[in-house]
Amino acid sequence: MNILVLGSGGREHTFAWKISKSPLCKSLFVAPGNSGTSEVATNLPISVTDFGAIKEAVIKYDIEMVVVGPEDPLVQGVHDFFLNDDALKNVSVIGPQKAAAELEGSKEFAKEFMQRHNIPTASYQSFTSETINDGYNFLETLQPPYVLKADGLAAGKGVLILDNLEEAKKELKQMLIDSKFGNASAKVVIEEFLDGIELSCFVLTDGEDYKILPTAKDYKRIGEGDTGLNTGGMGAVSPVPFATEDFLNKIEDRIVRPTVEGLKKDNLPYVGFIFIGLIKVGDDPKVIEYNVRMGDPETEVVLPRLKTDLVAIFEAMGNGTLSNINIEIDQRAATTIMLVSGGYPEAYEKGKEINGVDTIQDSIPFHAGAQLKDNKIVTSGGRVMAITSFGETHQEAIKKSYQSIDRLSFDKMYYRKDIGFDL
Repeated sequence: MNILVLGSGGREHTFAWKISKSPLCKSLFVAPGNSGTSEVATNLPISVTDFGAIKEAVIKYDIEMVVVGPEDPLVQGVHDFFLNDDALKNVSVIGPQKAAAELEGSKEFAKEFMQRHNIPTASYQSFTSETINDGYNFLETLQPPYVLKADGLAAGKGVLILDNLEEAKKELKQMLIDSKFGNASAKVVIEEFLDGIELSCFVLTDGEDYKILPTAKDYKRIGEGDTGLNTGGMGAVSPVPFATEDFLNKIEDRIVRPTVEGLKKDNLPYVGFIFIGLIKVGDDPKVIEYNVRMGDPETEVVLPRLKTDLVAIFEAMGNGTLSNINIEIDQRAATTIMLVSGGYPEAYEKGKEINGVDTIQDSIPFHAGAQLKDNKIVTSGGRVMAITSFGETHQEAIKKSYQSIDRLSFDKMYYRKDIGFDL
């Protein structure tokens, strides 16, 4: 079949890389794609939210399946757009419909969903500019650190964790009154801080049944020792060493199953990935957030470990036969380390030539913010490339990634040298 992947990051390059290996894939397209996807697919210069142009491409290239990488088109209703169009309604779309995508589109919606279905999470309250004084009062009832979350999509940067009460009040005002994150922070969720170690759980569902993919742990802060500003992710490891069988059973029983059952009860049709951001508090898992797509850079360590044909899994999700699929996983550890532009996650320059990509042998370079220009690979974003490696242990895999990074260079290249330090 002919398949279209929407997106342009490391996650989408990983999808394209995996899909291209499937005998079920005839022709593969990525919109808009990057320098990495161009090696395994045909890039189409189309925005992921330009539904009209996506429709034209689907018809022109006889696309039978669309795999949605990022959250924006899902929250804006790309799946519904296909269902409501006679020319598109038979195309299989991997990604939930708009109503279910609110699990990521609105922090408040997600919190209410968890409360309704008794899914363990931090206690919280929501505030708008009209109720900002109530927000100040609620902050005073909490112990530091204080957690403020923009209700809407803020490209992974809408969460603030602050130790000082006055600073938290100041940031609340900047979010609600000064629109620090634009419309995303027109409403702010303030919640209790959960102290523990984080991990990510990835679930595939066809709306009835589910399969759980390997867990992963990503590293969000820009600085070593998990310091500095939040980023989209500086690296990841899979599996997660502290996620014992007993702990994984708790995740499935208390969180995964109630989530999938809750979607059914609330009549929220869901064909796609559920990313569950978790925190281990003592011996118990609690939900920090839902995403309605795969995480990045976790995709770069989870999908390479998947031995089962990804297109066969997607087909089963699309036609409601996921329960018949047996998911086989590579037992080796996988790690990825993200190379970023100097200055990221704040201001950075683009267009820097990346050297040495073709010399990498023991790792897989997944391109993210990178594009082809005059037959050269140049930087085009903050997170530029994820270097993924396998090993019998995390340490071995991490070592391989760092050895591969030694072969790469671009002006002002930065990466964390301590991925996996806390394992």
